[in-house]
Amino acid sequence: MAGHQDFDRIGPAAIGHVRRRHFTLTAAAAVLAFAATPGRASAEELRDRDLGADPFTLGVASGDPLPDAVVLWTRLAPRPWEPGSGLPAAGMFPVRWEIAEDERFARVARRGQTIAGADAGYSVHVDVRGLQPGRTYWYRFQAGSWTSPVGRTRTAPAAASSPERVRLGVASCQQFDEGYYTALRHLAHEDLDVVFFLGDYIYENAIDAAAGDRKLPEGSRLPDVFAHETVTLSDYRLRYALGKSDPDLQAAHAAHPWCVTWDDHEVENNYAAAVSQDNDPTGQFLLRRAAAYRAYWENMPLRLPQLPIGPDMRLYRRLRYGRLAQFDILDTRQYRSDQAYGDGWKQPGPASEDPARTLLGSAQEQWLYSGFRRSTATWNVLPQQVAFSRRRLRRENSPLSMDAWDGYPAARKRLLDAAGTAGITNLVVLSGDSHIHLAMDIKEDFDNPGSSTRGIEILGTSISSGSDGLEKPEDWESLLSVNPHMAYYAKRRGYVVVTLTPSQARADYRILPYVTRPGAPVSTAAGLICRAGRPGFERP
Repeated sequence: MAGHQDFDRIGPAAIGHVRRRHFTLTAAAAVLAFAATPGRASAEELRDRDLGADPFTLGVASGDPLPDAVVLWTRLAPRPWEPGSGLPAAGMFPVRWEIAEDERFARVARRGQTIAGADAGYSVHVDVRGLQPGRTYWYRFQAGSWTSPVGRTRTAPAAASSPERVRLGVASCQQFDEGYYTALRHLAHEDLDVVFFLGDYIYENAIDAAAGDRKLPEGSRLPDVFAHETVTLSDYRLRYALGKSDPDLQAAHAAHPWCVTWDDHEVENNYAAAVSQDNDPTGQFLLRRAAAYRAYWENMPLRLPQLPIGPDMRLYRRLRYGRLAQFDILDTRQYRSDQAYGDGWKQPGPASEDPARTLLGSAQEQWLYSGFRRSTATWNVLPQQVAFSRRRLRRENSPLSMDAWDGYPAARKRLLDAAGTAGITNLVVLSGDSHIHLAMDIKEDFDNPGSSTRGIEILGTSISSGSDGLEKPEDWESLLSVNPHMAYYAKRRGYVVVTLTPSQARADYRILPYVTRPGAPVSTAAGLICRAGRPGFERP
């Protein structure tokens, strides 16, 4: 990593007094906070000739819908696979935007102009206000003589309303070099209100010219800029440009608003707060984390409050869909205690069961529990990253995943206790990370199958990570046998469609037979329901 310490013009600021599990952002490290606010003029205004070619190569996106607002996103990148995306290292470009009530833009609801600046990677985040609740809109951008593709979005229902239905997509884990994003093309055609993406939007690994399992032919090969692990801001910006160049990902973003959270690979595999997988020097790793967090914000449809300050980024947040659903989007990566016993699947013991261990951090825990107490929603939904319920590999003396909630059982108990104290009866946990489909009942005591069920966990498989996979892997029968709270298990690629109504939650598990070549069909492998007030999965 020593060769990447320049941090791409942001400045090699020394991180001050740093402890393994807590650090303070000092004045010196504040250089990493970026002096210029995104969208403000920091250099001369660029002209149409500076674009040179279509700047909307990465598509458009929307996200985090409110009853009267939604975030619109794009990023100018006429040559997306080059450092700097083919634009000057300093400068700004005016970008016009409009959002309409119809696809032909005959009834424009709002329009305006903003600035795409070099300081934010020429990304654009427009927080459009004054919209009507619970309705569909279309939007587009213009830069110079170029017009972006049209995106479709939808606002959340009115706060006091009681929607008859909310339908959401659940997706995660899209390693570019392990398969095509065909699942996202199918997701684009689903009838959804919103998509929750639960992490691993990019991966940090080196990618060869043939893009691994995609096996790109001569003439379509990738440049060398992707052939090393991501470390610097330029590296991470390029990796997002690679993924966002995929037409299936662009289609899914243009079709629905997305609510995103990260997992580990947006920075580095299985990092824990300020601790890297390889125990790199803390200051060095935080420089890398600051670069990764900055690139994440630049490339996601997020609001200004999520703008990172150095290696810190407040990503957890709350969205409400009337009185039907409250979504508490969590961050299980930035504040966690280090994985016990060196990570991996290990025998649980005093280190993993220490009551002081946390996956969310104290501030996020208290924010979540306060939200439980104030909730008036029928369904309380937790979009987050890693498996929440226990997963044994064998009946006796089974190892457990130290990276998932199994490695933090006291934190899991605190969460369930807080939900119980607040009277939360319809708890739904959405998870990713594992590259498998799982439907699990959340038990009061996983050692006692007859104990009360506290909620359900919908764990969705990956979009491409893990390549083609299997519908019934070798451990299919044994895993279901030793985990009686599991109602469904498969190892294909795909996503989940979750439908919430006042009377039930339904999870439809979509699968694809292959992703290592394009064009796979999609099918529904399983559909399960949970009745309101009666937690636990049932066959409809």
